[in-house]
Amino acid sequence: MHSLPLFLQPLVTLTSQFDKLIRDRLWLKVLIALFLGVVCGILLGPDLRLVSAGTVKVITAWLALPGQLFLAIIQMIVVPLVLASVVRGLAANNNPAALKQNGLIALVFIVASTAIAAAIGIVLALNIQPGAYIEAGILADAQTAPLTSVVARGFPELADLPNKVSALIPKNPLASMASGEMLQVILFAAVLGAALLSIPAQQSKPLFDLLGALQEVSLRIVSWAMMLAPFAVFGLITKLVANLGIEVLTGMLIYVATVVLGLVLLGILYFVVAKLTWPGPLREFIRHSRELLLLAFSTSSSAAVMPITLDVTENKLGIKGDIARFLVPLGATINMTGTALYQGVATVFLAQVFAVDLSLTSYLFIVTMAVAASIGSPATPGAGIIILSMVLEGVGIPAAGIALILGVDRILDMCRTAVNVLGDVVSCTTVQYFTGGKAAPVIEDKLSSLNEQQS
Repeated sequence: MHSLPLFLQPLVTLTSQFDKLIRDRLWLKVLIALFLGVVCGILLGPDLRLVSAGTVKVITAWLALPGQLFLAIIQMIVVPLVLASVVRGLAANNNPAALKQNGLIALVFIVASTAIAAAIGIVLALNIQPGAYIEAGILADAQTAPLTSVVARGFPELADLPNKVSALIPKNPLASMASGEMLQVILFAAVLGAALLSIPAQQSKPLFDLLGALQEVSLRIVSWAMMLAPFAVFGLITKLVANLGIEVLTGMLIYVATVVLGLVLLGILYFVVAKLTWPGPLREFIRHSRELLLLAFSTSSSAAVMPITLDVTENKLGIKGDIARFLVPLGATINMTGTALYQGVATVFLAQVFAVDLSLTSYLFIVTMAVAASIGSPATPGAGIIILSMVLEGVGIPAAGIALILGVDRILDMCRTAVNVLGDVVSCTTVQYFTGGKAAPVIEDKLSSLNEQQS
């Protein structure tokens, strides 16, 4: 057996130590992939011009393939997983009063936190005034830029609300599942779960067991997809940075910084709530949720990471199954606090750019719309822009202003999705805390041993 040259031995030792460090640490692998993706994106981007635009398009398309496969696998399995989780979460709870209490507390928490998030965004934008830093040339480009990717939808008239409400009940549940209409899927699952509760246990057991098997199979497929996660993050981030370029980011730096600052403040607020409502130390909560937040940041879709959110809340944080399986799918559909904060900042920012004076009524409308529009909005990348177009129309700001922020929306979408998912997790800890629920026995044992080690 030949020994390695002396000059290669330190390199091999360093490589083996690095492999040992990242083994079974998905969050670290994702973080490294994120950093490498940014570096690779800058090298391929339009700023350095090292590679022709056509070649960059081909390279980034192939690099993004693992990310597209990862998202496709997760989106393929998310509907059956949500259906099985919501039905089992409801049917496993033999106390309808407790179930009603869980839903009421969750709804109050989500509405209150969404309103607070929108208010934080408005206050920050009014104080920082990011619109004052935009040059007239950029504004002219925004006014003439096409808005092919944005579909403005106004808030429904009062006479149309009954039709909108009745449309929430899926006439064809299979069609709703096929088209990914998550709110309709959740409502169908809720009705199915309530029906299972109302019939004798002997009759409901076969369907209950079938849904349990479906849930386990779905989670196994998700675990297979997670092997692609670091490669997915690297490819998606490389493509994003290579297409975006540094120049677009720097031109909107103050606006981006305002949104990110607001999201950081909202994240800190969530961690404070988690500290108060979760029995373990805050650093353990962060350790359990960091991989989830990194993946949410990378995929820009709370629906895509919903299976991982379920796993983290139920198996790592010890949230009771009936709470986690009901609130996580619901939260991914209606809990959009990061998006609500973004609405507040973006609306005030564009009002400053277009010199539109907003009254107190306008600010109240922004907060109300941010809360209302989050209900049932798609948990997919770019949903925030659709909601923003509704808000702008309501306060008299030209919809063409959306073109001004489209260039940096993708990076902000990643940030606000991570905060949205953090809100889903904290809503579970909050509901369990106020309903007097205890963590799962295994989690309780881990927390006890951790407290003993600290003492």
